[in-house]
Amino acid sequence: MGLPYGKSRWWTVVAATLGLSVSNGPLIQYSFGTFLKPLGADLHADRGALSTAVLVAFIFAGCFTPVVGFLVDRYGVRPVLLPGVILFALAIAALSLSPPTAIGFIVLYGVAGAFSAAQTPLAYSKSVAGNFEGDRGLALGISMSGVGLGAAVIPQVSQFLIGHFGWRTAYVGLGAFMALVSFLPVLLWLREPAIGNRKMARGGIGLTGREALATPELWSLAFAFTVLVAAGGGMFAHVMPMLTDRGIPPQIAVSAISAAGISLIIGRFIGGWLLDRIFAPYVTLFFILVQFAGMCLLYLPLTPTVAVVATTSVALGVGAEIDLMGYLASRYFGMRFFGEIYGYMFALFCFGAGLGPFLMGQSFARTGSYDTAIVGFAVCLLVSAALIFTLGPYRYPAVSAEPAPA
Repeated sequence: MGLPYGKSRWWTVVAATLGLSVSNGPLIQYSFGTFLKPLGADLHADRGALSTAVLVAFIFAGCFTPVVGFLVDRYGVRPVLLPGVILFALAIAALSLSPPTAIGFIVLYGVAGAFSAAQTPLAYSKSVAGNFEGDRGLALGISMSGVGLGAAVIPQVSQFLIGHFGWRTAYVGLGAFMALVSFLPVLLWLREPAIGNRKMARGGIGLTGREALATPELWSLAFAFTVLVAAGGGMFAHVMPMLTDRGIPPQIAVSAISAAGISLIIGRFIGGWLLDRIFAPYVTLFFILVQFAGMCLLYLPLTPTVAVVATTSVALGVGAEIDLMGYLASRYFGMRFFGEIYGYMFALFCFGAGLGPFLMGQSFARTGSYDTAIVGFAVCLLVSAALIFTLGPYRYPAVSAEPAPA
């Protein structure tokens, strides 16, 4: 079905970009800030309590992501993604049925998080990385820009739906929008990986999941990317109330979120292009420090310009994390059991994605300020930068023919 491999592989990138624009990050995390105030008013809950929903959702997503990785390695990408898209869309729409309590909403958000495990970058990364060798970094960067596209578009769609129909109907609309954007591209264009597919797993090169878990590289990378997403995701989940609390008009705050989404896209393009040319740990270090700089900007007097620059700087750092993680996993652990290994890393990544908004909400609930969480994130970013320096040379080449020499 479709064009020969050499001509059709870029359609896989198109399908992955569209699918990731409505993946669990944009739907669970980046849309949350636009719902936060109407949810609080309707459910009579503070931001700290409601932010628990994001943590619970990403904990469930993290728990099920290794299962998805195993299924992708065993059965292929599309057989897992296609039902996953439908189930996640239905779970998002079901949030409209939330009872008028914070606990009820949190439970349903956790269910949505569990179903979101299939609609994460894991399967898309395996498909793209497994269809590209020399241009793997660029292909991953373009594909993962879909998350940035979603970060730019989904808050605007959410804000429109909430303003015109209320938050309950807005969730139904988001579920329908997600299915409309992702299902057909995955069905028609997404290709099974040519490298590291399930038929080649026994003879391919790379570590098993157990072997990868025993390496310091996996834990260094997992910590760094968990911190990146916790810091950036925590800020994005609260950026709307955080900016409006400090006098920034709501429309400017929404524009800052959209600008951050564009920055996410730029970060993924730049990161992907650099990965094919520069040692990936150096690229990772650059994006960690860019996010650190964005956090520091939040301590300047907050004008609309500073707000936009700070959010876009944080987003630029977040913007490269998923393609960096996929690329580094393929170079340090190989493609043999990519889905399983990436699943372990992404499970911790999901935990960070939920922990960041939770810590930001708790910081505000307990102190009336987000400063405590932001300072903690900044310190952890510096630790992450130090860990990146411990990474040695690649273990595996971008091509699949043979392992890199010792």
